[in-house]
Amino acid sequence: MSNTRFRLPTITIRAAWSWTWPKLFAIALVLGAWEILYLSEWRPSYVLPGPIETFAALFDMVGTERFWLAVKTTITRAGSGFLLALVIGSIVGIAVARIKPLRLAVGNVITGLQVMPSIAWFPLAILVFGLNEQAILFVVVLGAGPSIANGVIAGIDHVPPAFTRLGRVLGAGPVALYRDIVLPAALPTYVAGLVQGWSFAWRSLMAGELLVIIAETPSLGTTLDFARQMSKVPELIATMIVILLIGMLVDTIFGTISRKIRRDRGLAIDD
Repeated sequence: MSNTRFRLPTITIRAAWSWTWPKLFAIALVLGAWEILYLSEWRPSYVLPGPIETFAALFDMVGTERFWLAVKTTITRAGSGFLLALVIGSIVGIAVARIKPLRLAVGNVITGLQVMPSIAWFPLAILVFGLNEQAILFVVVLGAGPSIANGVIAGIDHVPPAFTRLGRVLGAGPVALYRDIVLPAALPTYVAGLVQGWSFAWRSLMAGELLVIIAETPSLGTTLDFARQMSKVPELIATMIVILLIGMLVDTIFGTISRKIRRDRGLAIDD
């Protein structure tokens, strides 16, 4: 009993370390290369500051109320846009996967929307909605929705036909068949579509916050643009680091969900 009690923490620590050390090593490599580039004076320090100056600026930013208001605004926009894209993309994906004429009509359009640069939508969005939140939301939804829809379509397409036949034999109707059999079976691919959708939503949002600047509404994008205009390069790079960290955090959350789904289905024995 006592041996088991001591083994469990040891295994947990080893697992945590095996997950952590590659990331710490990658961070050390990036910081080392950055410092070497700074010391080589490849660019003047006012154009390319070193890590110490940049992280000092980041520390000062974190201590201000405006910084946290900017983070809150950006995350709220990202969350609302992604959730709306999730609903629309899921409904469109199910409809396209289920109705063959609809797939023939709009299947290629969804893929075309997915590969279209989101920034190309902003001139139209600004003309239609003006310089406001609706313009940003419109482009974020258009950036994420097609990827989510394609994830649903691909997931449903890869559901084994035996699953649907078994569901019908057991008396499942069309709604129950999709709710209880098809969609759960398509979940791994659906989550992969969500990950891609989030990445497109995040990119679209950053482009939107740089182009659509709303008065008295701080955001990470406007902070980035203000630092550029004022030539405050340490603050600019510090804001970029925050944007990167938020993206990595959300990707980690999706990765944890994806690994759990694969593990529950026997698709990943040891991640």
